[in-house]
Amino acid sequence: MDTLELIVGAVVLLAVLAVGAFATLLRRGRDAGRRTRRLPGTDLRPGVGDDAEEPRDSATRTVTTLSPPDEPAGATATTAEELQRRLDVVDPVAGRLARLRDRLSRSNSALGRGLLALLSRDTIDEATWEEVEDTLIMADLGTGPASELVERLRTRVAVLGERDPARVRALLREELLVAIEPGMDRALRTQRTGSRPAVVLVVGVNGTGKTTTVGKLARVLVAQDKDVVLGAADTFRAAAAEQLATWGDRVGVPTIRSDREGADPASVAFDAVRAGTEMEADVVLVDTAGRLQNKAGLMDELGKVKRVLERGGPVDEVLLVLDATTGQNGLRQAAVFAEVVAVTGIVLTKLDGTAKGGIVVAVQRQLGVPVKLVGLGEGPDDLAPFDPEAFVDALLA
Repeated sequence: MDTLELIVGAVVLLAVLAVGAFATLLRRGRDAGRRTRRLPGTDLRPGVGDDAEEPRDSATRTVTTLSPPDEPAGATATTAEELQRRLDVVDPVAGRLARLRDRLSRSNSALGRGLLALLSRDTIDEATWEEVEDTLIMADLGTGPASELVERLRTRVAVLGERDPARVRALLREELLVAIEPGMDRALRTQRTGSRPAVVLVVGVNGTGKTTTVGKLARVLVAQDKDVVLGAADTFRAAAAEQLATWGDRVGVPTIRSDREGADPASVAFDAVRAGTEMEADVVLVDTAGRLQNKAGLMDELGKVKRVLERGGPVDEVLLVLDATTGQNGLRQAAVFAEVVAVTGIVLTKLDGTAKGGIVVAVQRQLGVPVKLVGLGEGPDDLAPFDPEAFVDALLA
């Protein structure tokens, strides 16, 4: 009897276990069915981190160690070649110069046409020479330089007895070239000195396009295979640092800036040069805040920026950005800036679409420093080294 009871008890126990197992399997099946039921718009592919072979608390894989779907396993997602492709392609200097000369000849030829029309008359009398002088003055050549040029040209035409338009044009070209002083050194000093990068300080009044010029100049230097660092020392205009950083990102150069608006611009400029030295850069371009030339406090602060930079070595270039359309007002601005920071070169912007090419002569005559760069438009590559002969030929095209 005891044996029979044991057997019955074992059978009952097995039956209970079997029923429980069956119920468990049935419940899992229903759950699985609910999980796999597709809802409209549901993506059932594994999400990030849903690895079937590794636990969720395993070491996280970084983006750079994951291969894109179309790339073979083991390839890195971001390569130097890919990064370079994302950067702007900078036009070669030679091609940019050719394009800008062509644009200059189309936009500024009004001056040349006016002069040549006057000098091609059958009779060049006193009234004609006065008109020639007026044309040059209206082109912002300046009263003194215009009078001198007309006097020299008038003497040569009288002595040589020239009436042939082609020959008169050649004489006019020679005199304009003399007025622009082709012998001035227009090279940008952007060579490293020992362990220190060249330092270029860019200054000017509000609205002349300083920040844009710094960005375009960075493109020119990158096209010359130079390593560039940008310094956002315009700490008063909220968008200035962002604008400069955007230019830097487009050509792949770093921008040193302050985390707070209104920071000391001299400190930011100093940090930019220090960072450029540590990075072994070739050139540091320092953008400064636009300021009116008649505001003594602002001009004193600009002088401080330059003095702080000079603690680590000389400032190689101080480029003054001038709007070519401002005429004589631009010359007054230039004189004040030259006194405060010893300008070494001029950048003339907005020289497109105007017959004001004579400003080149006037500003060089007043400051005794050369025009080194010209901007002829809003495009990223519309900045080029100033070439006196190409400039005169374009005016007379």
